[in-house]
Amino acid sequence: MSIAKLNRVLPALKLPATGEQNIDLKSLRGKNVVLYFYPKDSTPGCTTEGQDFAANYAKFKRLNTVVLGISRDSVASHEKFRAKYNFPFDLLSDADETACGIFDVIKEKNMYGRKVMGIERSTFLIDASGKLVREWRKVKVKGHVAEVLEAIKDL
Repeated sequence: MSIAKLNRVLPALKLPATGEQNIDLKSLRGKNVVLYFYPKDSTPGCTTEGQDFAANYAKFKRLNTVVLGISRDSVASHEKFRAKYNFPFDLLSDADETACGIFDVIKEKNMYGRKVMGIERSTFLIDASGKLVREWRKVKVKGHVAEVLEAIKDL
């Protein structure tokens, strides 16, 4: 499996998503793509991050940008999460950690004193040609979406 590298076209990636579909990143060429990885559906930080992307969704659309959230949760879990918070964008399921591996987002985390492997909150900006142009790792939710929007305006 190849690893995503800055200023390189991404390897092929197709994942199951909400809305009974499979999303292939290659099919999104011609648009910018914001791919944000989050740890778990319906947790406080992940909910706030999704709501921030949703609140700014029209701005992303005006900038020819598709927003996609991704975690290891099932499509069924994503459907409930998306419906509960009325997210206008799709959520992708990476249950087998294929995308997590490509983007190298599985990291050791400390959960209540125990070490576990989980998704490190990360966002990736892919330009219209399919090239990875920006990455944010160890994301703090507050102010993050505004930072991503500014980066897209600079493309």
